[in-house]
Amino acid sequence: MGDDARIAEALALLREEAARTSAAEAARRIGYSRPAVSMALAGTYKGGLGRLADAVLATLGGVACPHLGRTITPRDCADFAGRPMPTASRAAVAHWRACRACPHRPCPHRPEGGSSC
Repeated sequence: MGDDARIAEALALLREEAARTSAAEAARRIGYSRPAVSMALAGTYKGGLGRLADAVLATLGGVACPHLGRTITPRDCADFAGRPMPTASRAAVAHWRACRACPHRPCPHRPEGGSSC
């Protein structure tokens, strides 16, 4: 996905979240200030939108988890994929094994952790 398309997708997700909750709550969830979120949504944000888009997509974006059969956040996906092999339950081991072969698994070889190695 190109940078402009990624930013547009992130702003759409951010706009939806701010409408569903509030700009302050959306800002809290992505780790930005409320004024930064308000300016980004108004098109007056002075900084580059790349990092803000990364924060939005990591928090509000969705990954269709084939093992769980539902959408989870990219952060949750990365957490599941990056954890050590569990030993507490069969279900946890099955999920861990599914993550090893999943096409959505974040690539451990790239510093930014992007998918598709």
